[in-house]
Parts: sequence; structure tokens; C-alpha cells
Amino acid sequence: MKELLNKIDKLKNKIDDFRPLKKSEIIQLKQFYQVGLTYSSNALEGNSLTETETKIVIEDGLTIGGKPLKDIYEAQGHSDAFDFMYSLIDGDKITEKDILKLHHLFYYRIDEGNAGRYRNVKVFVSGTNYKFPAPEEVPQLMAKYVDELKGANEYVHTVEFAANAHKDFVEIHPFIDGNGRTARLLMNLILLRNGFPVTIIPPIRRVDYINALNEANTGNNAPFLKFIAEMIYESLKEYIRLLGN
Repeated sequence: MKELLNKIDKLKNKIDDFRPLKKSEIIQLKQFYQVGLTYSSNALEGNSLTETETKIVIEDGLTIGGKPLKDIYEAQGHSDAFDFMYSLIDGDKITEKDILKLHHLFYYRIDEGNAGRYRNVKVFVSGTNYKFPAPEEVPQLMAKYVDELKGANEYVHTVEFAANAHKDFVEIHPFIDGNGRTARLLMNLILLRNGFPVTIIPPIRRVDYINALNEANTGNNAPFLKFIAEMIYESLKEYIRLLGN
């Protein structure tokens, strides 16, 4: 793991060397990742839109014939949440209000009543034996979650900080739906604030991702940390490729 983190640091330093980027490059990269993260994050949860279809929905505002309306709403909502996440990059903390707004933007087209509101029901997720907290525990756990984010990055590597923020959020599972997508947006907000590019988990790695997350739910964090580190490493390489260096 240490060797992988060293490789990540070297690539991150390479990216830092050709900053600041041109305004046109920043705009194009944001658009690229907005489509890429929206497609991949939704696809991990079973959304049927292809990356091209996701791009059409986001950039052209068109629906796709034969596709479920829910899949269209998920693409539109995730794109809106991505914009909001991007607006938070220059901040120095993450608040509960930020998290609730991220979820609301993603989910309000699908279920206005539960968008941006902590769940008031128990949740059961297929494929895991993990027992999620009772709904009455969620507000206190989320307050603790946000409090623990403050200053944590000073003591651990950014990769570990971002991975743990993702893992801890999913373990609380504060919303009735959209927890994974919100967790990945929060992870990327942390990465962006620390000079990393957006990290995308390809849908083809879904099984590895879920298995690593399930391991983390049992208390074995190493596989999930390694998986996220690998995804960040690949995203750094892709970022450098996009810039032509």
C-alpha cells in the first residue's frame, strides 16, 4: 500500500507542475468529468443509460426513447449535484447542510418527500449482512460524521481520508436511496479540494468495489482502501493523458 501511495504522490506532483491550467482547460475537464462521473456512479447502481446517452441527457436536455424515466432523472439529478459539489471546492469544511443539498439535488425529481432528508425507516441492502443503524440514530451519527471530517486530513494521507469518508458515510446509510452516489460525490469533493482530479469507479469494477466495501463493513478496511487507491491512481494517469503530458 505504501508503494502505491508513493506512486500516487509522484503523479500528483507531476500534475501540480503544470498548474494553473488555462480557463478553457478547466471548463472542458469539468464537462468531461461531469458526464463521466454521472454515468459511472449511476451505472454502479443499475442505471441503464450508456455514457453517450448520459451526455445527451445532461448537455442537450433530451430524454432517451425506451429508457426508464427514473434513469433520466438520475442523470439530471447527479449532474446538478455534481455542479453543487464543484461549487464547494474552495471551502474548508463539509457541513450537514451541504450533504443534504447534494442528496436533494440528486433525488428530488424521483422522490421529493425524501430528497435531502434523513431516512425514517430501516434499510436492508442485498448482498451484505451488515446491520445498518436504526433511523433514530442517523441524525446523531451524521453530526458525528461531519465533526470527524474536520481536521482529519491533517493526520492521514488524502487517499485514506477520502476512502474513509466514503466508507463511513455508506455505513451510516442516512438516506432511503442514493447513499452510494452521495458518498462518491463527497469522496470526490475531498479529492478535488486536495488537488486531485475526479476519481471514477468504472462499472466493470462493480463487483470488486462492492466486495471491498462489504469487507470494510466487517472491520477489514484494507481491501477498500487499496481499491480506492487503485482507482485514484488510474484517474491520475487519465488526467495526465487528457492534458497531453
